[in-house]
Formats: sequence, C-alpha cells, structure tokens
Amino acid sequence: MPHGLKRFYGAGDLHFITFSCYHRLPFLNTAARRDLVLRSLETVRQEYELVVVGYVVMPEHVHLLVGEPRKQNLSVAVKALKQSVSLTVHNRLRKQSSMDGPLKRFWQTRFYDFNVFTEKKRIEKLRYMHRNPVKRG
Repeated sequence: MPHGLKRFYGAGDLHFITFSCYHRLPFLNTAARRDLVLRSLETVRQEYELVVVGYVVMPEHVHLLVGEPRKQNLSVAVKALKQSVSLTVHNRLRKQSSMDGPLKRFWQTRFYDFNVFTEKKRIEKLRYMHRNPVKRG
C-alpha cells in the first residue's frame, strides 16, 4: 500500500468511492458499457451484501456511495466490480477483433475512499454525484 494511504473499515460508515478508467480515458462513453457497470454493481451488491446509497457512472470514472459489505471488506468488493467490468469488455473486444495479444488496461489501479460518517457529508457526497453529470452537460 502506498505511503500515507489508509483505509478505515469496520465502523459501519458509508464510503464515498471513486475509481477511474486507465489514464482517465472515456472507456465508459457508451450506454452499453455504463449498463455493464450497473449490472456488475448489482451482482457485487448481492454477492457481498453491499448497500448502495448512490452512484454515478461518467465516461471516464465511477462514483459510489456505499455501506460496508457484510461479506469481505470493501476493497475486495470494489476489486470484484472492476474485474467484472474489465474482463467482460476485454472478452467482447477480443471476439470482435480476433485479437490474440493483451489489451490495454481498463482501470487505474486502486480507488479513492472517503469515510462518510455524518448526515451532512452523506448529503454533500450525494449532491456532488448527482451534479457531476449535470456540470458536464
């Protein structure tokens, strides 16, 4: 883990999560790929018993406001979500183009995690997520 990065799990807090596509490229710029993220999120939600309070899928990043999963920790759940999306996209691209070699990475490594432990912060993060696509047009 990089110096100074700490994750705080176990207090039952909500977590504001952000993760980005590799080099912030717009890999999620189609409705099909955004829908794939949502289907994968639903699968992860069920598998890890995760409460999803809010989300937004932008062309090059994803924001989630989630509770701590009942099964495993949040890092494992986010990893499962990212892997599900990237493997599906890579497999589809391989089939379409008959590629044999490795594809570029889909996601940046790691993710940003902010513990949300007050009602004021919960509202602030939800407003931020909802306004994000509006600001972008």
